[in-house]
Amino acid sequence: MTDRYIVVGNPIAHSKSPLIHTQFAQQTQQDIYYSSLLVDIDHFSEAVERFRIGGGKGLNITVPFKIDAWHYADELTDLARRAGAVNTLIFQDDGSVLGANTDGIGIVRDLIYNHAIHLDQQRILLLGAGGAAQGVIQPLLAENPSLLHIANRTVSKAVQLADDFSDLGNITGGGFESIATQKFDLIINATAASLQGHVPPISEHCLASGGSCYDMMYSVEDTAFVTWAKQRGAVKSLDGLGMLIEQAAEAFYLWRGIRPDTASVFEYIENL
Repeated sequence: MTDRYIVVGNPIAHSKSPLIHTQFAQQTQQDIYYSSLLVDIDHFSEAVERFRIGGGKGLNITVPFKIDAWHYADELTDLARRAGAVNTLIFQDDGSVLGANTDGIGIVRDLIYNHAIHLDQQRILLLGAGGAAQGVIQPLLAENPSLLHIANRTVSKAVQLADDFSDLGNITGGGFESIATQKFDLIINATAASLQGHVPPISEHCLASGGSCYDMMYSVEDTAFVTWAKQRGAVKSLDGLGMLIEQAAEAFYLWRGIRPDTASVFEYIENL
């Protein structure tokens, strides 16, 4: 019998997750059907329960439900627990729900293995302090950057998030004005500003010479942040398609126990 999986979010029509997981299934000869579901704000739990009761096996979660998914899960992986956000739910045989976060694994694999951007002793700026940012902090710190600074419109949230992860490395937090005179080797946009075609209010000069930029959002056309990066001479100006594929591969492994090849799927999606 075909096992069913979904990705839920709001908005969701733009999601490439069904294409990616369909490619993974064909490649690994797994009998699954993966689709997307638009969920009304404030109705996350009801939608997930309907899917689970109807025989669903697991799901991915995107904006704005990653924190809702964290609360929904019965158990959490260490990465998910520390992140305070969940992007993958696994319905286990005993009836319990395991919450995982594969975002951080996805972005680190994409940066290091797909784009040769090494993080050791680099100064990293993370824009935003929501669920997307929370999910990548621990894996980024595990790569031993010299500094990970979180900049956010609500300063207290950035400061609190930095404090929550301070045992794992050199991490600080502040408002966007706090980076006006600083320079960073890698700037990661974890805000949803690109969905509205905007760029967070960061200094024109905060990208170090030879630095790169990474937008966790993805788009057929350059996102506003990728455009900003190119205009300021970033060595590499990347969107989040590779991260999406790499985090999806980790979720697929958690569900099916087999790790798909990502390079061929990246090439397939890029050529659509």
